[in-house]
Amino acid sequence: MSRCIAVTGAASGIGRALAGLLTEQGDTVIGVDLHGTEVCADLSTSQGRQQAADEVSRRCAGVLDALVGCAGSTAPRPGTVGVNYFGTAEFVEALRPELAAAQRPRVAVVGSISGTQTFDEDIVDACLAGDEKTAVQYAEAAVERGDASLLYPSSKVAVSRWLRRTCVSPGWADAGIPVNAVAPGVVLTPMTAPLLEDEQMRKVADTAVPMPLNGYAEPEVIARSLSWLVGTENTHITGQVLYVDGGAEATLRGPEVF
Repeated sequence: MSRCIAVTGAASGIGRALAGLLTEQGDTVIGVDLHGTEVCADLSTSQGRQQAADEVSRRCAGVLDALVGCAGSTAPRPGTVGVNYFGTAEFVEALRPELAAAQRPRVAVVGSISGTQTFDEDIVDACLAGDEKTAVQYAEAAVERGDASLLYPSSKVAVSRWLRRTCVSPGWADAGIPVNAVAPGVVLTPMTAPLLEDEQMRKVADTAVPMPLNGYAEPEVIARSLSWLVGTENTHITGQVLYVDGGAEATLRGPEVF
């Protein structure tokens, strides 16, 4: 049975791979990105998120079978928090009524192995409080003091905590909506290409994200995991972060964490 599935970040990388996979399976995909997709909108702004949610709702006629949040940025600037956290959480929450209207709705988002690394607790707390202005101010402060590298992991930690909280909140599990995440290691996408082309930075990446099982992943690897999480066969998994990382998380955190 064909389903209607919205995918953010569908113009490139993991989102593009997933959109292609779902289309091959016979699903109707509503891609959301800055350009080159069915819905063109800027998820880094509240206005853009609402515009995108309204257009998705119109295109799915008020019934959305699944939503996958792949849009994201690794840029060391404050706007990264807006895209990665609010562009995920706020957008998903805006489409909860359309998901609840479906027979077997599903939600999955893209986290990151970086969620296991050092982060800024103030940014995370502001995100979870829904205070984007304060979150961006903390992000700006981090950049000013030379801690811009904390922005990406902070945004992904916030996403993981949001899904753990949301998945069992009223209107989600009790409405039959699983909410999960896939946390990739290093993925071969346009976003990581500049990093991996530099031999020194590649060594840094390999130290930070060791992937003993098959090395770097193609975006299709992550797409297949996301596809399963939003598939109708997933009836009882919710609130989980699935590390698709070639063993990086197990290597970094050891056997005591599971």
